[in-house]
Amino acid sequence: MSAVRPKVVYVMGSHHIGSTVLGVALGNCEDFFFAGEVHAWFTRHGVPAYRTPESLAFWRGVAEQVEHGAELFGHDTELYIDRSSALRIDRLRRWPTTRRELLPRYREATAELYRAIAATSGAGHIIDTSHYPLRASQLQSLPGIDLYLLFLVRDPQGVVASHDPTRAAEGAKSALTMNLHLWATHALALPVFLRQPPARRMFLRHEQFLAEPAIALGAILDWLGSDAALPDLTSLQTGFPLQGNPFLKDHHVIALKGPPARPAGSSPMTAVMQAPWTALFSHLGPAVAQRARPPQRP
Repeated sequence: MSAVRPKVVYVMGSHHIGSTVLGVALGNCEDFFFAGEVHAWFTRHGVPAYRTPESLAFWRGVAEQVEHGAELFGHDTELYIDRSSALRIDRLRRWPTTRRELLPRYREATAELYRAIAATSGAGHIIDTSHYPLRASQLQSLPGIDLYLLFLVRDPQGVVASHDPTRAAEGAKSALTMNLHLWATHALALPVFLRQPPARRMFLRHEQFLAEPAIALGAILDWLGSDAALPDLTSLQTGFPLQGNPFLKDHHVIALKGPPARPAGSSPMTAVMQAPWTALFSHLGPAVAQRARPPQRP
């Protein structure tokens, strides 16, 4: 296995927060590779979700360097280590024993996986948009990588609206379910975020990134100690991440289109339930410097 020690930029937060777009933008910077939702490597048996010849060849090359990965293929690492759904009542009986059995192999294989991605891509920075706070807590003690934790938060009205059963094509959930999901995600994420050394954590709002992408990306690059130039934000190559937003299947090039529109109607339930987090997060940001880097020259 390669001795490469990558910087892993882990994007933590809820679903539908724009992490794939952020990951694509960063992945277009020199010495960065957008790996997508790396947690799915075990679940997907190392096979990418969108199977272009280039993507299959890349992830096959990664798998050849992970000596202890295949024995963990399946859903157990996701269900009992990475996701908060591991704490469901019907899994609690198996939870302590299964985690104890899986964790040593999980940590070893996950560290190997990140180093294999770095070696195969030739990039020193790996972007993982797996979201899950419980996974982030495991990465904090992982040997062989340098972890940088990016806590990405979106307006809860937008998150809840994006799961509206009357409009969402997939992942539909009721407003109450989504509000409870946001509460659970943020309650798990905040202590993980605050436990991370200050120099290796950043808080970012999705809306700020889309409104001022050059400033936000410049701040992230500065935080990571990278002198990479900004990419052309009107022509971003999506690359070949393992898994991510379904738009990756049909779009090989995307453009940032500016700030998102606010949902047509706001949910009073969401406003009330998320008010404590809205107030709390106001003390974590703004987190980016008000300056932009020059764009990458063609």
